[in-house]
Amino acid sequence: MSVLKKKPLEQLGYGFIPDEFIPAGQDEYTLRFQQNPRNDYRDLTETEVQQLINNGNWSSDWSKVKVSAIFDPNQVQHCKFYGLVRIGNLSPSYLDYRNLQLPIGLYHSTIISSDFGDDVAVHYVGYLSYFIVGNEVLLSQIKEMETGSTAKFGNGILRDGEESDKRIELELCNENGARSVYPFDGMQAADVYLWTRNRHDHALQQRFGELTDQKFGSQRGYYSQIGDRCVIKNTLTIKNVKIGTDVYIKGVSKLKNVTVNSSQESYTQIGEGCELVNGIIGYGCRIFYGVKAVRFILASYSQLKYGARLINSYLGDNSTISCCEVLNSLIFPAHEQHHNNSFLCAALVMGQSNMAAGATVGSNHNSRAADGEIIAGRGFWPGLCVSLKHNSRFASYCLIVKGDFLHELDIKLPFTLVSNDVQHDQLVLIPGYWFMYNMYALVRNANKYAARDNRHFKNQYFEYDMLAPDTVNEMFEGMDMLALAVADSLHTAVGKDKHERIVAGRALLANNMDLKDQTIVLQGAENSRRPTVIQKVGEAYHLYRSFIKYYGVLHLMDALEEGLSLQDIIIGSLSGRSRTSWENIGGQLIESNALQTFLDDVKSKKIDSWDDIHEFYHDKSKAYPLDKRVHALLSLIEVLNLEGMVLSTDKIVSLLDQALGHRIWIGEQIYKSRAKDYKNQFKNMVYANDEERDIVVGKLEENSFINQQQKELEIFKIRVANLKGQF
Repeated sequence: MSVLKKKPLEQLGYGFIPDEFIPAGQDEYTLRFQQNPRNDYRDLTETEVQQLINNGNWSSDWSKVKVSAIFDPNQVQHCKFYGLVRIGNLSPSYLDYRNLQLPIGLYHSTIISSDFGDDVAVHYVGYLSYFIVGNEVLLSQIKEMETGSTAKFGNGILRDGEESDKRIELELCNENGARSVYPFDGMQAADVYLWTRNRHDHALQQRFGELTDQKFGSQRGYYSQIGDRCVIKNTLTIKNVKIGTDVYIKGVSKLKNVTVNSSQESYTQIGEGCELVNGIIGYGCRIFYGVKAVRFILASYSQLKYGARLINSYLGDNSTISCCEVLNSLIFPAHEQHHNNSFLCAALVMGQSNMAAGATVGSNHNSRAADGEIIAGRGFWPGLCVSLKHNSRFASYCLIVKGDFLHELDIKLPFTLVSNDVQHDQLVLIPGYWFMYNMYALVRNANKYAARDNRHFKNQYFEYDMLAPDTVNEMFEGMDMLALAVADSLHTAVGKDKHERIVAGRALLANNMDLKDQTIVLQGAENSRRPTVIQKVGEAYHLYRSFIKYYGVLHLMDALEEGLSLQDIIIGSLSGRSRTSWENIGGQLIESNALQTFLDDVKSKKIDSWDDIHEFYHDKSKAYPLDKRVHALLSLIEVLNLEGMVLSTDKIVSLLDQALGHRIWIGEQIYKSRAKDYKNQFKNMVYANDEERDIVVGKLEENSFINQQQKELEIFKIRVANLKGQF
């Protein structure tokens, strides 16, 4: 334990910064006065000092207690003051928050070298040292509030004179710490992703560290801060914190080395029994009921609830974790995990994900060592009681059926159902499962995530659509994989190279060959000797192709409706170009070549701050809709070329009709997938009759999402008719 020291009482409240760490020309108050530049404080009068003493107050030096213009000594009672204490105006009023009504002033508290704004209500704070408190702040029944001269407020930096082992790092994506990053206030999921991924690029890694140190500096002596209109009550320990405005904190066990971002529009709340250490909390967050979080970043509008444990992890915007345990993970926006018996460890989860009860994703107890990793694309959904083994990788929108997966998996086919067939000892994949069997959930989820994106400043474009450059590129790769699997399984191109076998497989699939009685085996999906069997290969291949085409036509329609001609679209902007690769960096999609150029600019110092990096994200977000359109049109041209066709004026009418037919089919699939719940006798058996069922779950014909989709379909029909009229 630390050595207990004894010092003279008159030194209490002074010497906050050791002399050797005070720069020349400064003193221990320099940074404090920069943090709080207010200069209307005055000395106490002799009468005021006597009144304060009569009210049971004490100070080691009353000349160091400063007050503002509006001051009544009767509003300061039974307090002890040490060092320089500055108190703002105290009006004859009280503060009222949710039926807690307390008079403005300072009562029954010990205060060491701190500043207070106007109209604060400070009641029974056992120990408050080196804080700057804003206006109209209510502090009640707090055991201790303290600040050290090396306070970093959750940022992964070092203060002058500190050894490197004092730096806070987030050990993300891997339990061995080899992908660690330095957390900082304002850190985006994209920052974390780029920093954790490029470990082989030593120059880039060094630059990220330099930019973080450069952002904050190393000088000692910053005070903890509490912003205007905050309420903190019934709390044990608050140490080394930077708290924004309008925060509500109640019943917390510990806040230590934490930044809490908050504003009037996006206020943050922290509730009973929470212990939060070494973290950054974003705007509009909710943290309640026994949460334990250590070495973490919680991005804006996310929630931790009901005993959740978040350790060495980054949780993206608009996410919720309740009850369960998450370790060493980087999670992109719109993640849901609600169950006490789910466990997520050493994973990169790329957003729009949902962890079911009993899911164990990444435990080292089902792998050889603690340095494994799991990477999951957008829409990752491990089902009930799924156990996955390090190392595994999943394409976008993979749904995993209950079971213990004893081998490493590499599932590159998107929108796939993954199941473990124990009886036949094989892995079974159904690509395109979401399209075939649960279109309702697939489309609704995209709308749900967009509707729940509560950010006030959406200057970074998070992609929630199921059809985007990342998923479409995966479907192109998936078509090749399916074609190759068909050719190899049916031995139709023995001795040929890979490309020739893919072409042979395409020909079989394009001719709608009946594969129901054929066993199609995929190579490289599982690290085992047992087969990986693909079911519904033909349906999946054609669905991939149909959705790629639909994606392209949607963007073609947008371009035509903007008045662009086919000549402008194809010759003017796309001539000689081909579909490009993209990367999901924290929920934002960026074209790979542009991303590499950006990283080169970071290394060359052309981009020389985290603010510059964030500006790059914002610029690419502004350009994304048009960049996505280019990708969609190039994808359309490519898929038409695979069919031996070209994009022409004559072809457009046919494409519009196909897109309308596809949209009608999507609507039908949405309705059918939801209607199954109303027709299933086992679903209905818990209700006395249909009327009770409709009261409990709602009438099918009144389903707001289905009805909204029908309205959008009618609008789509009008758009198609108008465009066809142009040709």
